Amino acid sequence: MDTAPEPSSPLEEAITTAGGVGALAIRIGVAPSAPSMWKQRGRVPAEHCPAIERETGVRCERLRPDVAWDVLRRQEAASTAAADLVEPKAA
Repeated sequence: MDTAPEPSSPLEEAITTAGGVGALAIRIGVAPSAPSMWKQRGRVPAEHCPAIERETGVRCERLRPDVAWDVLRRQEAASTAAADLVEPKAA
């Protein structure tokens, strides 16, 4: 049986899920060469992790375990809750 190789990193998993390097780049709005450069460097810039997570489901924590994503997620949740108090969402 011929099976696809397992992704070797979270970035590889995101690339595979997106449908390739070019597809990932388009989906997250970066230059087509950016994901390949990140692969070579072994590091995704933190500012691109949320878009990768949104588009592929690969969590920021896996892409960049060195970033305190839990702190950022709590801040985002608090900001969203505060904004909802000021301007409730339409039903």
